[in-house]
Amino acid sequence: MTTNILILCTHNSARSVLAEAMLNHWAARLGKDLRAFSAGSAPSGRINPHALDALRHAGVDVSSLGSKSWDVFSGTDAPEMRVVITVCDSAAAEPCPYWPGGPVQVHWGYPDPSNAPEDERPRAFELTRQAIGTRMLQLAQLPLDTMSDAELRQALLEIEKS
Repeated sequence: MTTNILILCTHNSARSVLAEAMLNHWAARLGKDLRAFSAGSAPSGRINPHALDALRHAGVDVSSLGSKSWDVFSGTDAPEMRVVITVCDSAAAEPCPYWPGGPVQVHWGYPDPSNAPEDERPRAFELTRQAIGTRMLQLAQLPLDTMSDAELRQALLEIEKS
């Protein structure tokens, strides 16, 4: 059974998209039956081109990425999530909808690479992709199908500290 993981950021244009793409990339490389999704409370409707460039330069498939509302994942017909991760402080501060399945929820905050001066943005996005990619690799390596929610929560908090 596929383990579903939802990653949230307010605009779903950069950090959450980087996390979705990196987790799906690692899952495929490791042969793990897990699927990442990303969404936002106020999606911009587009993905930041610097995020797409950073992913492409790392050899990550970006063909299925899109900016979506988190409402897509809160309905009764939505896939059941095992984990919900917020990656920006503003999304973490918002009241989230009910997520089917009562997933483990954590916050892994990252600075917004869009705030870097324009000439430094490619590097800022690449560094953010690397930081997010490292945590997503650690997440993908967890034995998710055998962990209790308490064990999973503890493991996610340990990953945040590393």
